Amino acid sequence: MSAGGGTKAIIAALGANAGIAVAKFAGFLVTGSSSMLAESVHSLADTSNQGLLLLGQKTSKREADQEHPFGYGRDRYFYSFIVALMLFSLGSAFAIYEGIHKIGHPEPLESPIVAVVILVVALCLEGYSFYTAITESKKIKGDAGWWGFIRQAKEPELPVVLLEDAGALLGLVFALAGVGLAVATGDPVWDGIGTLAIGALLGVIAIILIVEMKSLLIGEGVTAQVLAVIVDELAAGKVERVIHIRTQYLGPDELLVAAKLAMVPGLDTAELATAIDDAEARVRAKVPVAKLIYLEPDLDRSLAK
Repeated sequence: MSAGGGTKAIIAALGANAGIAVAKFAGFLVTGSSSMLAESVHSLADTSNQGLLLLGQKTSKREADQEHPFGYGRDRYFYSFIVALMLFSLGSAFAIYEGIHKIGHPEPLESPIVAVVILVVALCLEGYSFYTAITESKKIKGDAGWWGFIRQAKEPELPVVLLEDAGALLGLVFALAGVGLAVATGDPVWDGIGTLAIGALLGVIAIILIVEMKSLLIGEGVTAQVLAVIVDELAAGKVERVIHIRTQYLGPDELLVAAKLAMVPGLDTAELATAIDDAEARVRAKVPVAKLIYLEPDLDRSLAK
């Protein structure tokens, strides 16, 4: 992933959500709609989320030091995990609470046309943000489906923005439905039901993001396809075979590879060092994110059994 692509999607979402949050809150003050209030909090949370993603991108670029010898690349995973928690705590929990309250104590809407206009404008702005996220994601997702991209991506920002924007669009549809049905039927309970639906939607998205970001945060290895490429590149030249290998992403753009290699018999020290250097070069040529490679020549004890 290009960091620029992720940053572009984040900034587009940040600008859209900040403007939408202000408009929705103004709409809530005019109409008293709980759906509008829930959507206001949703957009405010999303705006904060994008700020955290940008912060994570900035802090992850710090140079490695003695305390953190492998660098700060996982800051991007940490802040994305915080975003998932915020989406649940600020968005989902508040919307569910407000929806239950509104259903139990319904109040008639005032000037519902204001809410409808604001929600339609918000749909357009969120649609632009979502389109930007899709465009940037297509550059790196390859042949994977969208669900596969979200599950397998090692770069956290675009999956987060994609799910946030998709949730925002569906949330706006729920809010429009709630307000529309409340006006059409004269029963403001529908507004509360729309709010409750928004809360449930945000909860589902938050859980998906929490699971995926937690997995990245504690450390993921490469996919089976990438692992096969690495093994093939290692097991060439004067390397007979790979005895043992482990991989782990230290950040979206930095992969750690550690392996024990069975070497061609009879190599002297200089030839052994050259063979190891060549193996590292082959891997980096095919998998550029493999920044840290530790290779150890060893005896292939499996052949002695």
